[in-house]
Amino acid sequence: MNSQDPRTLQLAERLAVVKARIIAAQALFAPSGVAPSGAAASETGGPTLIVVTKFHPGADVLRLRSLGVADVGENRDQEAAAKSLEVAAAGAAPLRWHFIGQLQKNKAKSVAAYAHSVQSIDRDSLITALANAMARERDSSGRDPLECFIQVDLSEAYADLGNGAGSDAPSLGRGGAAPSDVLKLAEQIAGSPYLRLAGVMAVAPLGVAPAPAFELLAAISARLVAEHPNATSISAGMSHDLEAAMAVGATHLRVGSDILGPRPVVL
Repeated sequence: MNSQDPRTLQLAERLAVVKARIIAAQALFAPSGVAPSGAAASETGGPTLIVVTKFHPGADVLRLRSLGVADVGENRDQEAAAKSLEVAAAGAAPLRWHFIGQLQKNKAKSVAAYAHSVQSIDRDSLITALANAMARERDSSGRDPLECFIQVDLSEAYADLGNGAGSDAPSLGRGGAAPSDVLKLAEQIAGSPYLRLAGVMAVAPLGVAPAPAFELLAAISARLVAEHPNATSISAGMSHDLEAAMAVGATHLRVGSDILGPRPVVL
């Protein structure tokens, strides 16, 4: 493949549109030119763009890397592990792999071998499994600590809607720990030398305006930073709501379909 490959050209066009949206949102929410704060702000001062490549082939990841993308997200370990090996074997420049899906404890060892971050930490047993897996991985490879984001359930931002109570009410939960559990989980992560507490992550509920959810996430992040000053990252915002996430200072955006298009048809 090369820069004139039709798929590469398509990805370049889609990537440019998303980057233009991010730049426009930066201008809107930081008119003085001050970029949102965050531990992982990009070199241009904006949020880190994680291109979500789930269900798409490793060839697309290689195309994205050739276009300058350095961060990709996956939500299934089996797929992510295989792609990371494929991309490494192709001799591509190093990528940061972010695990963003629900993670089972028995996958911790596999994820520790390739992931730069796990953004879906929601329970203490998973933290224990990741810390143990990272201890072994660090002994064998010397890798840096695993970046850890606590995924937060933001459904309480819509308490007036009944949080799904009743047959006609929307189901608002998108996974994650209760806001009241965030500081407890943070203490556990911070207590491991093999993990690094990065911040919080969330997925806004479907079918409702995302602003209340992201405002709650920003408030939770502020409480976390008060206890852990370096845990400033906020991973929020996808293809349909990245502007709303940037309005509250998101440092990481997770965009898939607006760049890669619909998932490939499996025959």
